[in-house]
Amino acid sequence: MVLVGLLAVIGFLSLFFVTLVAIKLHSAGVIGTVRVAPKLMSPQSGPEERYLDLLKRVLTRYGIEPYEPLPEPQGVLRKWAYSTLDRALAARGEEIVRYPPTVWTNREEGRGWPATAETMVGLKRLDNIQYCVTDVIRRNVPGDLIECGAWRGGACIFMRAVLAAYAIKDRTVWVSDSFEGLPPPKEDKYPEAHMWQGGEMAVSLEEVQHNFQKYGLLDDQVKFLKGFFIDTLPKAPIERLAVLRVDGDLYESVMQTLDYMYPKVSPGGYIILDDYGDHLPPAKKAVDDYRKAHDITEPIQRVDYSGAYWRKAGK
Repeated sequence: MVLVGLLAVIGFLSLFFVTLVAIKLHSAGVIGTVRVAPKLMSPQSGPEERYLDLLKRVLTRYGIEPYEPLPEPQGVLRKWAYSTLDRALAARGEEIVRYPPTVWTNREEGRGWPATAETMVGLKRLDNIQYCVTDVIRRNVPGDLIECGAWRGGACIFMRAVLAAYAIKDRTVWVSDSFEGLPPPKEDKYPEAHMWQGGEMAVSLEEVQHNFQKYGLLDDQVKFLKGFFIDTLPKAPIERLAVLRVDGDLYESVMQTLDYMYPKVSPGGYIILDDYGDHLPPAKKAVDDYRKAHDITEPIQRVDYSGAYWRKAGK
């Protein structure tokens, strides 16, 4: 009887300590978080706009609490409690996670690298894509849509979603990327300070295709150009473009995109720039150099701290 009582006390104390440490582990994962609520969705005029607005939030994970595995803590008691909880949860297919601080305005402006989102460009730049694509549809500007530099494919997925929402069957979304990361920058030729070494942001073609499949948007209106721009863009089987989205990060990548794709943009079409900010001077300089060399004077419109666009003169 005494033994049963002793075991009961030990069991109770064990449960108490595990619960206490679990609370401390949870607190450690959220301490310092400033919980400013994300913006509410605005009323939309039709089902197409409602679908696209919701998709933008999902692709960026805006308003969706991110979580990540909680690393094993330090200290004997905490390690013991962690391993006890971890084993119990693993048996149920669960794990210990934490919710790191999230600043929703960063997701609006495309700041930072989200852990699971299909795009890092943020809500404002997705709004810009929606505006440009719907405008060329409305004005019957001929041509396909392309993004040069796709990462996980989110911006291209959204382009395809806009076409699907409005039942557009005669345009293709081209996804151009090495799918092996950025090329090594030619710093001897472009001595401006680079933040890249080469190989960053590598996402495989298979993963990007899977991301399209998750949203039911992988079909024959999506084409992939695998390889570095210098190798793929000169021979890309694209006749005309209505929207060209430039996301090359490097001077040479941006310049190659404009060299080979800008002449194919129809009059009245859009050139969207993902990296036209002071945080990536070489990419911005490439745009300025190209525009100057080709006497392009159409005004550049700012989207956010990084994104910008202009409409090609003509229609």
